[in-house]
Amino acid sequence: MIIRVEYFYWLLGVMLALVSVMSAMDRTNPRRWTTSLFWALYAIIYIAGDLLPPVIAGAMMVVMALLAGFGGVRSGKPDTLPEDQRRASAARLGGKLILPALIIPAVTMIGSTLLKGVQIDGAFLLDQKNLTLASLGCAAIVAVAVACWLTRASPLQAGRESRRLVDAMSWALVLPHMLAVLGLLFTEAGVGKAVAHITTSYIGLESPFVAVAVYCIGLALFTIVMGNGFAAFPVMAGGVGIPVLVHQFGANPAVMAAIGMFSAYCGTLMTPMAANFNIIPTALLDLPDRHAVIKAQIPTALALLLVNIFLLYFLMKS
Repeated sequence: MIIRVEYFYWLLGVMLALVSVMSAMDRTNPRRWTTSLFWALYAIIYIAGDLLPPVIAGAMMVVMALLAGFGGVRSGKPDTLPEDQRRASAARLGGKLILPALIIPAVTMIGSTLLKGVQIDGAFLLDQKNLTLASLGCAAIVAVAVACWLTRASPLQAGRESRRLVDAMSWALVLPHMLAVLGLLFTEAGVGKAVAHITTSYIGLESPFVAVAVYCIGLALFTIVMGNGFAAFPVMAGGVGIPVLVHQFGANPAVMAAIGMFSAYCGTLMTPMAANFNIIPTALLDLPDRHAVIKAQIPTALALLLVNIFLLYFLMKS
């Protein structure tokens, strides 16, 4: 294959390394060295993760957690364009500013559909095992190029803006990664089997509807606790989804997984553990109530969860 998904991991690692260097050079950041170390460790995981022994990679993630937990990751003052220049550029471009954002889904869709299976000299153009991710990586690069062309900015300025966004999100940027790892750890530790034992011992799952409700609600609740649907899914899929819905009631595994993940995302809307989704926006918008986003999302999340239960019940054998 010509475009492998690993190339984008390496590119992301280079970007994080640039953030680390910029953070170290920012004297306005009271924790610039520990902040720089945090992003440097994350960069190494993306660049050389396949080469690192698992124990070393795990130790690096523990160090990152300690740095974040003890307040070692702080925001500085990124070198951005003056506000008057940004306003002038926005006024000049108008609605064209949305083009880079629209390019990302468009190019991703083209790569995942029209370019699927395309070969050059016998080699696949895109990584077939990670087709959507490879297409998304290409889309991001195209979007950055178009944004630089529209705004007449340099790639270095794009790097500075990346650092500004990374600073704004801070350590919460790594939460999806770490929580996904947590889900795998729970699976290896047998939490899924424990959930299966509890649900079958104390909840009657003879009814398909009850089993579907336990599965969907359980995914939402685990996500509320863990903060990430990727962490909750292995637990509930291993405990209820596969042994009960698939093996006992003959559910379609694809339908079980798709609607199950959607149910988990309902939990994401209702938890402060999903800090990158629900807490950071309140800080960026300077809202007085740090849980304002969650409170606004709860009615939608509960309604969607109820709809998912009925959807999975009626569609699970399709």
